[in-house]
Amino acid sequence: MRIAYVIVAIVSLFLGLSYYLGYTPPLIALLILCLSLVSYFYYAKDKKAALTGAWRVPENTLQLLSLAGGWPGAIIAQQGLRHKTKKVSFRLVFGFAVLANVGGLVWLHSGSGQITLQGIMRAVEKGVNGYVTSDSISTTLVFLTALPDKR
Repeated sequence: MRIAYVIVAIVSLFLGLSYYLGYTPPLIALLILCLSLVSYFYYAKDKKAALTGAWRVPENTLQLLSLAGGWPGAIIAQQGLRHKTKKVSFRLVFGFAVLANVGGLVWLHSGSGQITLQGIMRAVEKGVNGYVTSDSISTTLVFLTALPDKR
C-alpha cells in the first residue's frame, strides 16, 4: 500500500510545484482531488457489492473516472481495499488512463498546453461570472482559475 501513497504524494508535490512556478491554476488540483474522492467512493461501493453479491459498479465507470482525473483515488482504493488488483485487462486499461493523465499534465507545461489552458480558464471564469452575483464566490473563482505569475 505504500507505493500508492508515494505515487499520490509525488503527484501532489508536482501539482503544488506546478502552481508555484505558474503553470497550472489551483482548479486543476481541486478537480483531481474531487474526482479522486469520487473514484475511491465508487471502488469502495464496488468492493462491498462484490462481497455481498449486490449490483456491481460497471468497470467502464471506474475506468472513466480514472481517465477523467480520479486515478490517484483509484490507486489508493485499489491498494487499500485490495480491489481490482488482479484482473490484467482492467489493470492494463487503468495503466493507459494513468499515462494519459500524466501525459496531459506534462503537456499543460508546454507552450501550446499553456495557451490552451489559459483559454479554458478564461472561458470558465467568464461563463461562471455570468451566473454568479456574489463577490466572495467571484473572488474565489478568480483565484481557482488564475495562473500565477511565472517565477
